Amino acid sequence: MTDAASVDKPGKRPVHGVLLLDKPLLLSSNSALQKARWHFHAQKAGHTGVLDPMATGLLPVCFGEATKFSAFLLDADKGYTATLRLGQTTTTFDTEGEIINERPVEVSRAQLEAVLAQFIGPIQQLPPMYSALKFQGKALYEYARQGIEIERKTRDVVIHHITLLAFTDDTVVLDVQCSKGTYIRSLAHDIGQALGCGAHLTALRRTRTAGFALDHALTLEQLAEIPFPERQAVLLPVDVLVQHFPALTATDDEKHRLTHGQPVHSPQNSAIMQDFRLYDTSGMFFGLGQIRADGQLWPNRLLVNSSTVGA
Repeated sequence: MTDAASVDKPGKRPVHGVLLLDKPLLLSSNSALQKARWHFHAQKAGHTGVLDPMATGLLPVCFGEATKFSAFLLDADKGYTATLRLGQTTTTFDTEGEIINERPVEVSRAQLEAVLAQFIGPIQQLPPMYSALKFQGKALYEYARQGIEIERKTRDVVIHHITLLAFTDDTVVLDVQCSKGTYIRSLAHDIGQALGCGAHLTALRRTRTAGFALDHALTLEQLAEIPFPERQAVLLPVDVLVQHFPALTATDDEKHRLTHGQPVHSPQNSAIMQDFRLYDTSGMFFGLGQIRADGQLWPNRLLVNSSTVGA
């Protein structure tokens, strides 16, 4: 989880759940998080993957006990609508940087589609210097602003698919689905280099993350229009973050043992290190359990008080 915040102040209250937020342009992810948190008067919140200020779109915000499971969204695949400007390269690979090279654009649709196909599948990316990656405790962009180039290692990412949505003159619009850790700015730059004319990113909108879609997200303005007593209803339950694990219902005795740090017998034919969503007999989600080397189901990540969180 990034940018987590936990403050116990008068007026703050325990809120648990997941908000699908449509982050606006020119607002940092942390600023968007704080504004969403203010709308709920929430004690604790965190977001699940940074969007640059120039990017908009889906930013799941976790409140309260949901923050315990936010890492599963950090590791999830992402989807974006990306707009590229051909013929220009910039220092930051996007519109926030200075133009460092301009070339004529003589690219056909067939050439563009052939180049895009080269980037589908496992690829290696060199992270941009203007990024938040750390070197000796300092973000790379801080070195870049001082004119210092730091040697970076390429990273393995996967581009699951690229769909060409629009191509007019020097503008390209793409739908990209990719693995975690993918820099769309770097992808735009690399596509431009492969085309021979250069390119940079001019707009980015996150449309998907894990099983969530932008269609179900709310803007801050829409959130503000909902009367305060009704806002809790727009939050998704905590267990939406762990739907990829199988579910297991625990008896009252098993729940008592698990919530007191003790193991219970594991389901038959379960693999070691397999995780389960845990529910009590009333259908209340109370955390995750994991099969360990001894073959028993141990508590892995539990809610503090499932009765106040819900399923």
